[in-house]
Amino acid sequence: MNVCLASYQSVMLLKGGPRTQIFQTKEGLEKLGINVSLFDSWHDFVTDRTDIIHLFGANIGTYHLAREIHKQGIPFVVSPIFFSRHNPLFVRLFSAVGDNLRRLVRGSWTDYGIVAEICSWAHTVVPNTEREARLVHEGFNISEEKITIIPNGVEDRFYHATPDAFKNEYGIENFILNVGHIGPERKNVLRLIRALQKVNHPSVIIGRMEDNDYAKMCLKEAKNNTNLLMLDHLSHDSELLASAYAACDVFVLPSQFETPGIAALEAGLAGAKIVITKHGGTENYFAQHAEYVEPTSAELIHHGIITALNKPKSNDLREHIRKEFLWGKVAEKTLQVYRQVLGS
Repeated sequence: MNVCLASYQSVMLLKGGPRTQIFQTKEGLEKLGINVSLFDSWHDFVTDRTDIIHLFGANIGTYHLAREIHKQGIPFVVSPIFFSRHNPLFVRLFSAVGDNLRRLVRGSWTDYGIVAEICSWAHTVVPNTEREARLVHEGFNISEEKITIIPNGVEDRFYHATPDAFKNEYGIENFILNVGHIGPERKNVLRLIRALQKVNHPSVIIGRMEDNDYAKMCLKEAKNNTNLLMLDHLSHDSELLASAYAACDVFVLPSQFETPGIAALEAGLAGAKIVITKHGGTENYFAQHAEYVEPTSAELIHHGIITALNKPKSNDLREHIRKEFLWGKVAEKTLQVYRQVLGS
């Protein structure tokens, strides 16, 4: 089988979860004996050399590519990487408004309309959580028969991470940790910093800093907390990153939503206690093994952190993650979907 993985052009610049998902899917499929290529827009695409395309992201960045794949009749599946805090009825109504607007005003677009159209073209839609699947089904009127949940995954190497490298580099351990991007409001770092100001405990935030007003506000408030260490982005394959997960006591990801937050999976597999947003389907991954917080309140984030700090560490979460969410298992489920699409 020849599989091509594709996504939006900026995926390599953003250095986030989707990029990790693509490369780990590629590696997992190759271990199963599958020929995997990455879509290259600078070379002619030879359709008879590709059996199926897997598109990561249903958004404006992938819309035209998805449309051309659909026009040429190439089988494709899509991981929408989509979530909304709005309920499915609102999503459906807003999508309908967008469809009518496009008919009346050429060139008008809505995010929901784009996601809905890409999902309608795909042979199979593979959301990461039950909540995302419900949004796709009820919000975009995509048949349940076209939807198969494939979870995000995590590398087994984080299970074997040790705290030594990070402890030796920065002289701290058993701290509160956040890893991600500093700048996107969805990541909610500003409220996290405000919550940490009320916690008398060492804290570390590791993240790529964006050049915007929100990131500048984060830096300004972080300077008021002598317990907080701000570190620049560490590459995903960095030993220091894995060691930071192993060295921390509590990992906090209080985003507006996550599906489910690969960094939280990595930290949980390394042994950290998890405090995470309750929105986006995170409970599908962390079950009863995490503290779930309402991200709109710094006070509630603070409460979740304190609750986690006062709990003893347990191996239950890391064993649960290792059993259910390693990338090898994700690749097997992904391959099963490809075979079903090609078989039909």
